Amino acid sequence: MTELVVDLNSDLGESFGSWTMGDDEALLSLVSSANVACGFHAGDPQTMLRTVRIAQQRGVSLGAHPAYRDLVGFGRRLLDVSAEELHADVLYQVAALDGVARSAGATLSYVKPHGALYNRIVSDPVQAAAVARAVHELPGNLAILGLPGSAIETACGELGVSFYREAFVDRGYLADGSLVPRTAPGAVLHEVEMIAERAVRMVREGVVQAVDGSLVELRPDSLCVHGDTPGAVAMASAVRTALTAEGVRIERFA
Repeated sequence: MTELVVDLNSDLGESFGSWTMGDDEALLSLVSSANVACGFHAGDPQTMLRTVRIAQQRGVSLGAHPAYRDLVGFGRRLLDVSAEELHADVLYQVAALDGVARSAGATLSYVKPHGALYNRIVSDPVQAAAVARAVHELPGNLAILGLPGSAIETACGELGVSFYREAFVDRGYLADGSLVPRTAPGAVLHEVEMIAERAVRMVREGVVQAVDGSLVELRPDSLCVHGDTPGAVAMASAVRTALTAEGVRIERFA
């Protein structure tokens, strides 16, 4: 019987100045990959460095978490930027985190866009191509983590950028495989036991039940617990425990 392996990631480093978001210390003891905010939607240089150092100490894979330039909206507002501007913004953010990581003796392995940008490149081939091109042009052969069957997956294939499939244990899904908008009911899930059971099914069966009851195929390489979701530490712990109990090995994908 083939051993099942999956990565467990979380969006971290999203504090800003004296304002704290989430419990990065606790989550970095549970996840195998950390998507670190790069300053455009959250995060600041000190937070980036602190997060990188802890991740490095704990053997957690480092990913850049670039976003639209939207500190006020936490990167969750759709901004009308050109492909060229987006390309430059992604280059800037990832390069900044890469420099911080190198100063701590660590290296970046992948890029996972954040929030509105993540959702935009699911269906927008122009913006997806801009993100993929930026990652392709950066050193280090960085991979991209994103939604299965998306425009960014196609753009990565065209440029030869490694793409890994992500599933969200704490978000609702629509029948087309996209996420329920955060403004709609059922967008964010909170019931820990149900979330853990859902995570096991995602890995064992490769599917998730959408809000209309249909099944969406995922076959994820990585599962995400949002670091800003209330109860994120309890969720991540329950998911990790449930997966391990089912014989699933937690291992960084990149």
